[in-house]
Amino acid sequence: METTREKALERSHEETVESLQHLLEKNYDAEAGYKEAMLKAENTNLKQYLKERAALRNRFATELSDTLIRMDEKPKEEGSATGDLHRTWMNIKQAFSSDKDESILEECIRGEKASVEEYEEVLEKKQFRPEITEMITRQKHEVSQTLGKIKTLEDLH
Repeated sequence: METTREKALERSHEETVESLQHLLEKNYDAEAGYKEAMLKAENTNLKQYLKERAALRNRFATELSDTLIRMDEKPKEEGSATGDLHRTWMNIKQAFSSDKDESILEECIRGEKASVEEYEEVLEKKQFRPEITEMITRQKHEVSQTLGKIKTLEDLH
């Protein structure tokens, strides 16, 4: 028979796994979005930026996945259906846009702002072990820094 403490620990573990899986899925979506945008971008600087962002999100996904494995959990292996729908919408939007690079930059800003909010929600929702909190906080900070870099690219455009 499980004690109240054991149930609480199990529930905490499940909530941590759910939060990490959610962030993992979002990073898969972001990586796929950046790779797709990189193929459509015309400006060389923008292409390089998108390539770097895809690599960053791949690193985040690897960190999250490794953490889940250390917790004896099976990480998700792909992004969400919502991410697929969003990329389809972006393809339609870009097809009708006169300036694809500007459209890509606008979507990067929107996506990174949403990502920062998701990281903040995860951090507010749950108290994690210190090493998990540190990883999530660092990833959120790196995404926040991306917004400043996007503004620089907008100025070059």
